Amino acid sequence: MSPHFELNEVTKKLPKHLHKFVIQQPYNEYTAQNQAVWRYVMRMNVAYLSKVAHGSYLEGLEKTGISIAQIPYMQGMNRILKEIGWAAVSVDGFIPPNAFMEFQAYNVLVIASDMRTINHIEYTPAPDIIHEAAGHAPIIANPEYAEYLRRFGEIGSKAISSAKDYEMYEAIRLLSILKENPNSSEKAIKEAEEKVAFLQENMGELSEMAQIRNLHWWTVEYGLIGNIKKPKIYGAGLLSSIGESKWCMQDEVKKVPYSIEAARVNFDITKPQPQLFVTPDFAHLSLVLEQFANKMGIRTGGLQGLQKLIDSKNLGTIELSTGVQISGVFTKVIADENGKPIYFQTTGETALSNRDKELIGHGVENHKDGFGSPIGKLKGINIPIENMSPRDLEAYQIYEGKQINLEFEGGIYVEGEVITGTRDLRGRIQLITFKNCTVRYLNEILFQPEWGIYDMAIGKEVVAAYSGPADVNSFLELGKVSETKTQKIRYSASEQDLYALYKEVREMRENNTVSERKIEDIFKELNRKFPSDWLLLLELYELTLHYKYKNTSLILEKLEGLKCNKSYTKLIENGLALCNQ
Repeated sequence: MSPHFELNEVTKKLPKHLHKFVIQQPYNEYTAQNQAVWRYVMRMNVAYLSKVAHGSYLEGLEKTGISIAQIPYMQGMNRILKEIGWAAVSVDGFIPPNAFMEFQAYNVLVIASDMRTINHIEYTPAPDIIHEAAGHAPIIANPEYAEYLRRFGEIGSKAISSAKDYEMYEAIRLLSILKENPNSSEKAIKEAEEKVAFLQENMGELSEMAQIRNLHWWTVEYGLIGNIKKPKIYGAGLLSSIGESKWCMQDEVKKVPYSIEAARVNFDITKPQPQLFVTPDFAHLSLVLEQFANKMGIRTGGLQGLQKLIDSKNLGTIELSTGVQISGVFTKVIADENGKPIYFQTTGETALSNRDKELIGHGVENHKDGFGSPIGKLKGINIPIENMSPRDLEAYQIYEGKQINLEFEGGIYVEGEVITGTRDLRGRIQLITFKNCTVRYLNEILFQPEWGIYDMAIGKEVVAAYSGPADVNSFLELGKVSETKTQKIRYSASEQDLYALYKEVREMRENNTVSERKIEDIFKELNRKFPSDWLLLLELYELTLHYKYKNTSLILEKLEGLKCNKSYTKLIENGLALCNQ
């Protein structure tokens, strides 16, 4: 079945389970006021950020095909992004962290298709196309940063979540949706805020995913670079916020050298950040990422990695020292007195793989009721099973058709008749299959003959534990799309009339059909019906100034009057300064 979005050289490499998160960009739903908000923010950003952003920003805007004048089309961006080996797809708001990271690992930016409203022109708690397209995309034109982003996705997608992480994701997603929708009730917003606050206070020990999301926030989203006393901006959250990009440079915002300690520092998406981290250069970002990865289950494995997977209650994978990988929902581990795992158990659909490819005959249909296996060496035998040659196996009576009784060092007993063994390309044994098999530990029966054929995974230790399956094709329903959808804003007849005026001004400017009479008529209509709208007034002022029309002073007088409203003061002042440049 062909995908519901356009494929190119980059996106065609995406695994199919990520396709479900991609939506068509709803370009026709952007109002003329949305377009004016984009233009205002982008003009402000370019004027201001040229002084305070990392040198890659302005150069990247051009390289990634992002226009200052209009909201970008995804197809247009992709035609240019492919030149630097990246692509972009449209999604519906926040998507689950593991999926977000996995897109990044494939050099794909996920761009929230919604556009912030005029009420959140300086900052929005919801991901929107300004944040994603104008914030993230330009910096990836820097090759060193682009590789950091890709590598972050690769490592981050393997981070193990806690059972509470998904609940927190859903709560933040709902809050961001409600806050961005002007039709939301104060009651609904208050309830959503209270839930987020409660979850933040009761998360317990931070999971790998929670910590790596912190690192992502303090670098990719809110990172500063260079000299700690006079840093530059490279984080997308700052690059896309005309309010915070100025605020973050104030002395009130504490600047801290970026280190692995940032993984323990939580954030609040609904408020300006009270402190930010400064990296000396992009290379340092990769250094800290590797330091963090060295502490993750994917590199440490062991009992701690297995326990993290059990606590997560989500699909995960362990890899044994032989390279055999077991993917499923882990529910049990038995450890010896030295804290080493000696047995593990999954519940429900499980798949076995090697080198991220499912082993033939060992998919979820073969292990639909779970999988368990001992780990470690046999008692009294120095050579681990995985290192035994065919001659060793024969000497220890481990071969086809033989009834054997294996006792592992940890106290696990396996008794049964060997049917066959499965080896990898190098000849190392991966699995031993038994019939009439009993597996026990002390007085506990872990497997009994009535349950059928028993496959025992071979490995003396767990070398890795991580989120998700080894082979993404093993599980059909991988990843969950949130049932909480972005709310489409309902516009009143009056609002639609206002947007028609915005459209008229936009078309005049783009088609070079500006006339003093038209501007005068629109100004009168605006005064009569929408006396508090400041942004369209600014656009009219800009045109009259450019064409030296007589009614410039009249429009300026109106704008000066609107500056009395503190919500507009800075926005109007900044807009006027830009026009006068």
